[in-house]
Amino acid sequence: MVTKGKQRRRPKRSFGSIRRLPSGRYQATYSAPNGSGRQVLAPHTFLTRLDAEGWLTDQSRLISRGEWRDTTAAPATIVETFGQYAARWLSARDLKPRTAELYRSLLDRRIMPTFGETPMQAVSAAMVRDWYARQGTSAPTARAHAYALLRSICGSAVEDGILPIQPCAIRGASSTRRARSIRVASPAELVALAAAMPPRYRAMVLLASSGALRFGEVSELRRCDLADDLSTVRVSRAVARVKGSVVVGSPKSHAGTRVVHLPPHLAPALAEHLAEHVEPGHEALLFPAPGGGHLAPSSLHRMFARARREVGRDDLRFHDLRHSGAVLAALSGATISELMSRLGHSSPGMALRYQHTAEGRDRVIADRLSELAGQ
Repeated sequence: MVTKGKQRRRPKRSFGSIRRLPSGRYQATYSAPNGSGRQVLAPHTFLTRLDAEGWLTDQSRLISRGEWRDTTAAPATIVETFGQYAARWLSARDLKPRTAELYRSLLDRRIMPTFGETPMQAVSAAMVRDWYARQGTSAPTARAHAYALLRSICGSAVEDGILPIQPCAIRGASSTRRARSIRVASPAELVALAAAMPPRYRAMVLLASSGALRFGEVSELRRCDLADDLSTVRVSRAVARVKGSVVVGSPKSHAGTRVVHLPPHLAPALAEHLAEHVEPGHEALLFPAPGGGHLAPSSLHRMFARARREVGRDDLRFHDLRHSGAVLAALSGATISELMSRLGHSSPGMALRYQHTAEGRDRVIADRLSELAGQ
């Protein structure tokens, strides 16, 4: 009978040892019976302690029957480097083309020069701290992304039992402050921006802002994505450019596949755009390049740069239209979950940011109302 408040102690093992890793999995080891004193590590970790105990029991039986062979002695001399492990880690993940390209760039330019030839099990917290300090502060976003990638790779190594603990433990190293403050475009400014664009791309500005769409999403929209009454747009694909090639795939995240309701006042502008600037057929792109095919980001940038100068908003980027649309939606009273659904976010972090911005704008609006009232 176990006394209340006391836990029954697990009996001490007579052969081998088992430890629980930070990942929750179990690692089993035992001393080689050939007198070398070397610890034999199980070739993989185990989901449960019972599985680890079963492996040790099998090894003990082999030893007692004289059938044990030191099969790990030769491979033990082959040490997997960080670079080799990172390559396996990257190839095992189902990543978007742009994400895979970013990871390879971060590895090649920022991580591999320091860790590439280092044995994976030798990566330590001291090495990581020294590497992070040498990254400098001139490119804080790239440094944060590189650190986050290094931490993810090392986290997998901990789960695999290669590293005993996570060596990436620098608080806040994977986050960075917004490099620039975004001033939300007002509805009047958005209309003016659209009017300053070439006629075939005016509706693109209105749709990107009112629907809070990313460039990769809006540039892949087709006739079939608009409802017959132009009340909604379906976002189910996105286009990206990877090493100069156009790649069409799913949106940025699973939540990015969505149906967005459009303000009714956009319907006339969209109807005019469809009639005058879009080829017939369900698969026709809404905003193709002048010569056909997908519009290149550089082409849009040139047109948008002229438009924003014309309306006195040189600070705006095209992606800021999405931000402006999100804040205006928050001002209209949208909840966190409604903003997440509209924007295609899988976590509430960004939606909260838009709501906080909207709260600040609401204070400005209230102050201006007092000014108008002469108070």
